[in-house]
Amino acid sequence: MSSAGQPPSPLVAVTAGEPAGIGPELCAMLARRALPARVVFIADEELLRERARRIGLPDPAFPRWTGAADAAGFSVLHVPLVRPARPGALDPANSPYVLRTLEITADGCRDGRFDAMATAPVHKAVINEAGIPFTGHTEFLADRLGAPQVVMMLAGGGLRVALATTHLPLQEVAGAITREGLERTLRVLHGDLVTRFAIARPRILVAGLNPHAGESGHLGREEIDVIVPVLERLRGEGCLLEGPLPADTLFQPGKLKHCDCVLAMYHDQGLPVLKYASFGGGINITLGLPIIRTSVDHGTALDLAGTGKASCESLVAAVELAAELALHGRRAA
Repeated sequence: MSSAGQPPSPLVAVTAGEPAGIGPELCAMLARRALPARVVFIADEELLRERARRIGLPDPAFPRWTGAADAAGFSVLHVPLVRPARPGALDPANSPYVLRTLEITADGCRDGRFDAMATAPVHKAVINEAGIPFTGHTEFLADRLGAPQVVMMLAGGGLRVALATTHLPLQEVAGAITREGLERTLRVLHGDLVTRFAIARPRILVAGLNPHAGESGHLGREEIDVIVPVLERLRGEGCLLEGPLPADTLFQPGKLKHCDCVLAMYHDQGLPVLKYASFGGGINITLGLPIIRTSVDHGTALDLAGTGKASCESLVAAVELAAELALHGRRAA
């Protein structure tokens, strides 16, 4: 609730993710936390109530979200499941429901009905089994919102790690790192650190692709032919970039102390370190979108669904960061 004369706290739309996974119960747990935001769940309301009962929580009985500007606390925008969901039992028939929740949320953020979105995990394989090509939230939202270049960044444990490539087989990574693509990625990363995170002059450490950052070309020429020219060009424009650095010695406290973000060349180069430092409380942020989107740092955990043993700390952190970024946006407007 807002005090008299003060704007209301940010309105964050939260999608419940895969209905057979832990997302619905994380939402039920989230609703029992004090948050710096108003929250509207984009989900099947009976699914949320059933999962709360299953894990021993009181029936949340969320009010329906009506779109009113004075919405407070927790509410739900009801999106019906295609078929009833059972914890741990994937059903491709519910994949259109999952994507519909994302569409409603993304469109609502773009149109100004919501200030930001936070997402519980989805299950990529079951969506593809339903005959729907899907590689992840990041790519889906970029297409839905017409974003020409997006960047996946995770935060937690005092670190921020962004990725030059995301969900690619390892054998395709080197070919996917081009001068043009890397420059676009660094421009989005630098720009969003300035505008979204209010860091006036962000310092970014850039990892090399090859062992020892290519060892002067003896272990690969991607650093010499691709990464160095891009860094030199952007340094000439005033960007604070260090690299390319050997990834095996990059994540040291002395190196990280004065940096704002690390750019890793591929998924498993940067994220194991961050998840070691923050698993269960980390946050995934999609940069380059015209909206604010955060997410949990974990998957659907089908084996934990319905047990009440899953932790909601990552979803809490995602909502808190979404609200913080929305407030940054208000101040900058």
